[in-house]
Amino acid sequence: MEYVEIIFMFIKAFAVGGLICMIAQIVINFTELTAGKILVTFMLCGIVLTALGLYQPIVDFAGAGATVPISGFGYLLANGAMKGAQVGLFEALTGPLAAASAGVSAAVIFSYIMALIFKSHTKYN
Repeated sequence: MEYVEIIFMFIKAFAVGGLICMIAQIVINFTELTAGKILVTFMLCGIVLTALGLYQPIVDFAGAGATVPISGFGYLLANGAMKGAQVGLFEALTGPLAAASAGVSAAVIFSYIMALIFKSHTKYN
């Protein structure tokens, strides 16, 4: 029975993460928005949904399917700010930085390692 629960957890994560990515792909295909604007919009959606209390149930249901996309980064920042605000004003400002520091640090470190290993070039070369 335990394996069935694990498989069901993967299916839920894949379905929710896939739905978020599908929405992003539709936005890319049918609008003239740039990638940066789409990224910021999805991050802000994660922040707003977290502030309204709507993103946490999605995270509880889908786990990594909701926290890995960019909207999950907005959720992470909003959660850090809300938890910090319970302590004080300074912590409300530093809470998002503390919450996101491990992920951002890992991205920078692994990007640097990949830049050392592989030779970069433009897409059309």
